[in-house]
Amino acid sequence: MRKASRKTKLKRAGKALTPKQKKELKELAAMSDDEIDTSDIPELPPGAWKDAVRGRFYRPLKQAVSMRLDADVIAWLKKQGKGYQTRANSILRQRMLDELRRA
Repeated sequence: MRKASRKTKLKRAGKALTPKQKKELKELAAMSDDEIDTSDIPELPPGAWKDAVRGRFYRPLKQAVSMRLDADVIAWLKKQGKGYQTRANSILRQRMLDELRRA
């Protein structure tokens, strides 16, 4: 994946930042977190996160691959209806996450 250049990072909605905006961003980046006034955006109470769903809008990049799988495995995946490739990906992702948690 290509790394974004600094010039690309300093754009908003396709428009280049003004010199004033660049200066403000530079000053903000130089401040410690304690120096930044966040009084207009107070923290949410812990209860606000009780129904939060992690990864709901996460869409990982897909990569086309060719795999040779046992015929009975494919039949089992297809037997459950449309979307067998998505199910296979979900099964593999769950296994991957389980292994990562154990590591």
